[in-house]
Amino acid sequence: MEDFEKIYVQNQPKVYSFLYRLCGDVHLTEELTQETFYRAFVSFEKYKGNSSIFTWLAAIAKYTYFGHLKKEKQSRESIQLDDVVTFFMEQEGQDSAENRMLRNEVTEKVREVLLELPQKNLEVVALRIYAEMSFKQVAEAMGISESSAKVLYFRAKNMLKERLQNEYKL
Repeated sequence: MEDFEKIYVQNQPKVYSFLYRLCGDVHLTEELTQETFYRAFVSFEKYKGNSSIFTWLAAIAKYTYFGHLKKEKQSRESIQLDDVVTFFMEQEGQDSAENRMLRNEVTEKVREVLLELPQKNLEVVALRIYAEMSFKQVAEAMGISESSAKVLYFRAKNMLKERLQNEYKL
């Protein structure tokens, strides 16, 4: 019990941040964070140590979040896109009215492209950007090879870049 309490104290802020970046709702994030740690506690004896504790927890958080979406009959449209848009636009803090308008347009375009992505590509992007995981950690969390994680991520990134560059000359 003490070991798990230590894990909770050390990892709760990162898991909370990851889930908040996905859903953008404080109350839902708190609920999903607690559910994630409950699931982790119940299955703690199954943790084999093949990945870091955070990677293991992020995988549980990801499944908890996508399970919530499925249960609530929501879709990928509810995923927060600010980080993805910022990442792909690579803006340098410019906050003019024109940039805000462009950002809104790009957000909608990113949403469209994300809706077209296969689930695995979307999961890799979410773990890589929102959880700020390395490709090794993403691979461990998803149960795939590191090279597969890289391929899925770069395919998703290229789809986004291509569509955005064609439409917005980014």
